[in-house]
This record gives sequence, structure tokens and C-alpha cells, in this order.
Amino acid sequence: MEFIATRKETQILNPAKDLALRSIPSEIRVDPLTGRTARICHFMKLQWQKPDFDQLVAGTEKTCPFCPDKVLKITPLFPREILPEGRLIDEDRILFPNIAPYDTLGAVATMGDRHYIPMTEISVERIVRSFNLAFDFFRRVEAVDHPEAVYHLINWNYMPPAGSSLIHPHLQVFSTASAPNLMRQELDAAKGYLEANQSNYWEDLVAHEKADRERYLGAIGRTHWMSAYAPMGVAGDVLAVVSGARSTLELTDQDLRDLADGLTRLMAGYDRMGIYSFNMNFFTGAKDDAAARFHLLFSPRTFFNQALGATDVGALRNLFNETICMAFPEEIKTMLEPDFDLL
Repeated sequence: MEFIATRKETQILNPAKDLALRSIPSEIRVDPLTGRTARICHFMKLQWQKPDFDQLVAGTEKTCPFCPDKVLKITPLFPREILPEGRLIDEDRILFPNIAPYDTLGAVATMGDRHYIPMTEISVERIVRSFNLAFDFFRRVEAVDHPEAVYHLINWNYMPPAGSSLIHPHLQVFSTASAPNLMRQELDAAKGYLEANQSNYWEDLVAHEKADRERYLGAIGRTHWMSAYAPMGVAGDVLAVVSGARSTLELTDQDLRDLADGLTRLMAGYDRMGIYSFNMNFFTGAKDDAAARFHLLFSPRTFFNQALGATDVGALRNLFNETICMAFPEEIKTMLEPDFDLL
């Protein structure tokens, strides 16, 4: 396992300092598994100004399809052969078909009837119960032996900077036989690593990061949390690897609680930086895939220019799929450490 980085330097004559020579560093990192590259550059203090949330949220509940006065009236139902009751309901959490599905089996799961929940008020219990609702769906599609019941995925787009078109907290839930691009690349590379090294990449990664400590945050149960070496997001990513679990449905109730615990810690840490939005994705192997380990990726989202609403995904990321992070992951790990200090 290699952690490759190419260090570069740009030199400019700075007009603000009488044309004094200024050197600006950057770094290109290579993901140890896939070979994907990420650029560490555009360095700045990781501190943003939060918006006026009252103004941002005001009036959005009037047309929100997930609020309790509308959700059972306007959301669709699954066909009886997939889900006889049409929707899954757990008190104020409701799972129903995604009207704009990503795949054959696409669902949305609301995280309760509260329309807006600040990031730091999303509790472990709320996440656990929302995950459990999604897992009920996954088990249902497995029980009917649906051909798409191979990879069971949860995506979470929290707030508009992360691509959420609705304020109301909800999860994207889907089962698919078609692994998404990065997940497929990881699965293929992990199989190659297993064949070449006779060991599991993810277990080796955890062992390395735990021993090295540069990016390792700690363990909650059998879930290991670390700042990603080659991050996708401009403010870094955090990777959580569940040791011993190959696929989503191998996660235990305690694993789900441990994952939820870690997620709330990350939300608290990034909230201090002024970041109020994030993406979270499940990455999973198929059943009995010895090379795979279940992991999730938490990626905070913000703006390059908050006043203009300039997205943090520009041409480099969108067309080259080359990511930019504005701080070293090792520094981001240090910023998040206070939230993992008991581990």
C-alpha cells in the first residue's frame, strides 16, 4: 500500500508586497486503492460564514412534499409485488418510491416530520431510526429475490449546497445491481489487491492509519474513522470503515448506532468551521465479497464564493473528475479531533 504525493510549487511576483517573490505550494495525491488523483491547493482558512437560516428556510414548508400535512397525500406507492403496503412507515418516518429514481428500486426516506433540523440538532436516535427504515426496505427486496437486490445504498444530501432540492431532512435509498462508478472502481481494485497481497485492502488501510495516526480519528465499536488521504471535498472527507462487514446487510444494530454516533461528531466538528451542508454515501460489496468492506464517506459541502453562491464543484471536478481540497487532510483531522477525543 503506497501513499503517493507529488509536491509542487508556483512562484509569482506579488504586487501587494512590492513584487516580492511568493511561493505557493500544492500537492497531487494518489488514492492508494484506485489511483484516483486529488489536488491539495487553494489553501485558505477553513472557516465560512453561515447564512441567515430563518431567511433561507422561510416559507419552504408550504410546498414541501415531505411535511406531515402532505406526505401521505402526494407521495407515490410501490407496486404490491415489491411492497404490499405501498409505503413503509415508522411513526413520523416514511419511505416511499422516489418519483425521480436513480435506478429500478429507488426510494426516499424522510427523517421525521420536522421540516428543518439544524445539523447539530440531528440526533443519533433520529439517524438510527431512519437507517433502520431503509434497512427494512433492503430486507424486503431481498426477500422477494429482486434481481436488483445486490448493492444496498443510502445517500444523504443535507441542505442545498449538497444538492438537496428540499430543506426537509431525507435519505436517498436504493438497491441496484449496477455499482456506481467510484464504488465499482473500488470493488475491482480491492479484488486485485486481495489477489496480489493475500490480504484485505480495507483491513490493511485501517491498520496503517491506526498505527500512523496522521489521519486516524478513532474507533467507535468496530467502525474506524479517519480523514481521507485523497479527499473528494474542498474541506476534506472522513472515511468510516466497518471492520469485518462486507456488505450493507451485514451491519448490526450496534454498527448502525456507532455510524450514527460518528456522523453526529462530524457534524459538530464541521459546524464549528461554518459548514452546514454535506453529502454522505454508503459504499458496499455484494454478499460474500471477501475483498470488500462496508464503508461510508462523509463529505462537507460549501461554496468557493459564498456571497455569489459559487458551487464548490467547478470544471476541474465536473469534467475532469479531479478533486480539490483546500487544506491538508492531516490538518483537517486535527480540527476534528476534539469531537473524537474520548475514543
